[in-house]
Amino acid sequence: MTRADPAVTASSLGKRYGDVVALDDVTFDVRVGELFGLIGPDGAGKTSLFRLLTTVQLPDAGSARVLGLDVVKDYRAIRSRIGYMPGRFSLYPDLSVEENLRFFASVFGTTIEAGERLIAPIYSQIAPFADRRAGALSGGMKQKLALCCALVHLPELLLLDEPTTGVDAVSRREFWDLLETLRADGLTIVASTPYMDEAMRCERVALIQHGRILDIADPRTIGARFDRPLLALRSAERLRLLRALRALPDAHSVFPFGDAVHYADARADRDGSTVAAGLQRVLAEQGIRDVQVTPIEPGIEDVFMELMQRAPAATA
Repeated sequence: MTRADPAVTASSLGKRYGDVVALDDVTFDVRVGELFGLIGPDGAGKTSLFRLLTTVQLPDAGSARVLGLDVVKDYRAIRSRIGYMPGRFSLYPDLSVEENLRFFASVFGTTIEAGERLIAPIYSQIAPFADRRAGALSGGMKQKLALCCALVHLPELLLLDEPTTGVDAVSRREFWDLLETLRADGLTIVASTPYMDEAMRCERVALIQHGRILDIADPRTIGARFDRPLLALRSAERLRLLRALRALPDAHSVFPFGDAVHYADARADRDGSTVAAGLQRVLAEQGIRDVQVTPIEPGIEDVFMELMQRAPAATA
């Protein structure tokens, strides 16, 4: 394998659990040194994909190569060269921070000292708690310990399955700062996340739903794929506003987003200001007069919802 070769290549991957289709014709690649994101809701297929890439499970269709090695034939060699951090905390809660780290180092036939170069920026933050039981750590510290354990054997590829779910916003930001430091040092990282602010820190993201890749793009430019006017509407009568918008003949899509409702117009040839003026007039005629209507630039969530509407569900 050369640096020009992809670190990960998936070709028409498929995985089923009985009648449930977890992955359906999944094809993508990850470049060496890239921070690549997987974005999708629960049940989209992200964890199933990680299980195949980490050789924990076998694909039912297609193929995948990790660091130039086949996930079926070369599973032993792959396991020694990757680091994996599952979404659920999976270390030993009754062991101390240092005991957990030394145990995972020994599993790979190495030591904490041998992996110090890679884990030092992270371990320095949890070293004051070296004697504390892992189960007694805060959520953010648990994630940093798990990351150290995934890196102590100096892997070439790091796979992270929703690593910051359930962690406070400050700890999430610190964790992703660490990932960017690791990527800048040359480590290839594939991470899934439900958080759009984390997705924006990836170089590319794959949007996945019903076991299928809907799109792969730079998260900073993916909004350009939304091809119609998009507006954010706010009102004290939010539920009434939502129902009124969905009943409009020119409504392409209407979804609640935080304290706003995002409305996409069916006519792609109209500009946002024209649509906004028309909406305010129609809503006022229905007695909804306190509406704030603002044309906005589409984000990852908007593109994702649009692609979900277009994509057929996977069939058994």
